[in-house]
Amino acid sequence: MKMFTMPGTDLQVSNIVMGCMRLTSLDEAGAEKLIRTAMEEGINFFDHADIYGGGECERLFSRAIGMNPAIREKMVLQSKCCIRKGWYDFSKEYILESVDGILSRLNTDYLDLLLLHRPDVLMEPEEVAEAFETLHASGKVRYFGVSNQNPMQIELLQKFVGHKLVANQLQFSVVHTPMVDSGIAANMAIDQSVDRTGSVLEYSRLRDMTIQAWSPFQQGFFGGPYLGDTERFPKLNEVTNRLAEKYGVTNTAIAVAWLTRIPASIQVILGTTKTTRLKDGCAGSELRLTRQEWYEMYQAAGNMLP
Repeated sequence: MKMFTMPGTDLQVSNIVMGCMRLTSLDEAGAEKLIRTAMEEGINFFDHADIYGGGECERLFSRAIGMNPAIREKMVLQSKCCIRKGWYDFSKEYILESVDGILSRLNTDYLDLLLLHRPDVLMEPEEVAEAFETLHASGKVRYFGVSNQNPMQIELLQKFVGHKLVANQLQFSVVHTPMVDSGIAANMAIDQSVDRTGSVLEYSRLRDMTIQAWSPFQQGFFGGPYLGDTERFPKLNEVTNRLAEKYGVTNTAIAVAWLTRIPASIQVILGTTKTTRLKDGCAGSELRLTRQEWYEMYQAAGNMLP
């Protein structure tokens, strides 16, 4: 498992993350098996959100692993807040309330990272700054970040927040590549050249922000995985399977390796509830595709190189 120091922190983190969004589809024994398998594979980073299962995913995680100080010190725990039913809420009051709930459900005194889950257009950054300062001063949150935000949204927030924003969680897979497409097709009058991300990939590298790739196998907004879908993605599956055979791994590992090949401190969030799929994904942690292979997969997904 590849480990690295997350820029702007003292955290040694795995580049593969166990995502806990679907944890409540398992019973307590199944959840424990999945978490322990992740740790055995070298994963030390676990991603939560207060909205996952209405908080029940966090509660199940804590119960399943038997959270205690000895286990806690082996983990990097991250959660997200601010999605409410039908709206987003970056108010100081709600952020503080959310974190207290998260800590209670996870049975821990602190979070290593807190991310703001979706951009709140009505955000007052001074309020967010006050909330972050209160949480940090009390020891409840060590580091802060965002999710699904573009560079200017981050810059606006960072202007007021005294703590460096260290991570941005974004959808990214070989079949969902807006943050790559516009750079490759720059200055061309085609759809691929439309900038939908504000150059967030380059921005993240310039600002030393870790990108956390969610839905690493999905197309669009939960449009389904490409792996095994030979009707929609025949060429990509052909290339992926050939590379899997070459490297002696599964197609899941190749999909992960496509992301980890990008030199941008990327973490890949695996949201699977299957231990076999989790292990397969971990095999892509340190697998280094060649440049030719990376671009071959990119083009096989339907993208053009000018």
